[in-house]
Amino acid sequence: MSHMKTLEKSRYPKTVVDILGGTRSTGNPIRNVYDFVLLARDGLAKSSVESVISFTGMSKRRFAEDILFMSVRTLERKQADDKFDQKTSSSVIEVAKVLAHAYVVFNDKEKVESWLSNPNKALHGNSPLSLFSTPTGIAMVEDVLTRIEEGVYS
Repeated sequence: MSHMKTLEKSRYPKTVVDILGGTRSTGNPIRNVYDFVLLARDGLAKSSVESVISFTGMSKRRFAEDILFMSVRTLERKQADDKFDQKTSSSVIEVAKVLAHAYVVFNDKEKVESWLSNPNKALHGNSPLSLFSTPTGIAMVEDVLTRIEEGVYS
């Protein structure tokens, strides 16, 4: 059993790029924050978006409708290398950043998924996932993760 957990932990994302599907999905390596701007401008491939979805514990339908404001059919119609527009790409990158931070804080996929999906008093009773639909909500979730990381009760 512990060997299985070791294997699973080795698949945990180490960086935002891992959550986005690796350098194969992002194209160029990400060396600084500005590279995320360029990546968003160029547009994320569907494969990157699906990779991010897989780390949230959400269904593809719920992610598409509640976070991307598109139908799951629109998402499904895209080919793996089709790119999303700049705004959608930027939103997905910001979600990936928060997910990477959550994996650093909790270091366990089940804990991350549980924390993301459960109501949180520090988020006015909302689940972190429910706040991923706006930049302000994403910033609130990031702030709570930072407080947890620093040992401040949240």
